[in-house]
Amino acid sequence: MTLTELKYCVELAKTRHFRKASENCYVSQPTLSVAIKKLEDELNVTLFERRKNDVILTPIGKQVIEIAENILKQSQMIQQIAKDEFSEVSEVNIGAIYTIGPYLLPSVIKQLNQNAPQVRLTVEENYTHELAKKLQSGELDIILVAEPFDDKNIEKITLYEEPFVAALPVHHKMAVEPEINLNKIEEDVVFLLGAGHCFRDQVLEAYPNLNHSGYQSHPLQKTLEGSSLETIRYMVASGAGLTILPCTAVQENSNELLVYKPLTAPIPKRTVIMAWRKSFPRTKLLKLFQELLLSIQLPCTTKN
Repeated sequence: MTLTELKYCVELAKTRHFRKASENCYVSQPTLSVAIKKLEDELNVTLFERRKNDVILTPIGKQVIEIAENILKQSQMIQQIAKDEFSEVSEVNIGAIYTIGPYLLPSVIKQLNQNAPQVRLTVEENYTHELAKKLQSGELDIILVAEPFDDKNIEKITLYEEPFVAALPVHHKMAVEPEINLNKIEEDVVFLLGAGHCFRDQVLEAYPNLNHSGYQSHPLQKTLEGSSLETIRYMVASGAGLTILPCTAVQENSNELLVYKPLTAPIPKRTVIMAWRKSFPRTKLLKLFQELLLSIQLPCTTKN
């Protein structure tokens, strides 16, 4: 049983004539006749009583046509929903980790307002593991996180790579140096985000010596465990210590109390990705976000 066969039956029920029905369906009369006979054979019933000049519906035929009309209406609604995916307001739930959201999402929202104003964006910031859980459960449609990120039934694309930079108080003794070598840090307090932030893990992987530095026991570090990069930035500006930031976090940030310096080679960096469920059904919307995110060029980042 196919929608085409049901369509032919409904049209024949309206016109009560094979030739008129075939013309309205833009097919030959034999094609329509064969399709209807095939459906009757499949159902093992007679839907139409054939007469010399017309046809009439049998009692079972009336019941089948009534159901067929509803099925065809529902199928048209499905087609219309797919066709008008962007003609009505669509809501997209997007998640980003704390160290990506503030620096990438403003550009996303600006582009979205320009190119797809009918798309309503709901944003959530959280830790990577929480975003992954919500992506799998369907609470989020798209997430923006950093590699490494591997989860079952998930697709991903690379958006950009960005290096890390050092942030120091403007009067720090190393502020005059062209590059900062964090492997030689001994006495300075280095503020990092608390446990659960993948950016912290990436910094410690690049500079394992910081695991044993004085920052671990410094009272301010414990105060800042659950804070944001912005809070840490202001603490550094006060002269309390120094920190490491993703380069996107220092763009257009004018603070006369801070100085940003590149790190000595090998310069640590991270890869930022967009991830979504393989089963995500709104393919047009997904393509829109892929193209939009890939078109954004943040200063200091590089594309693959």
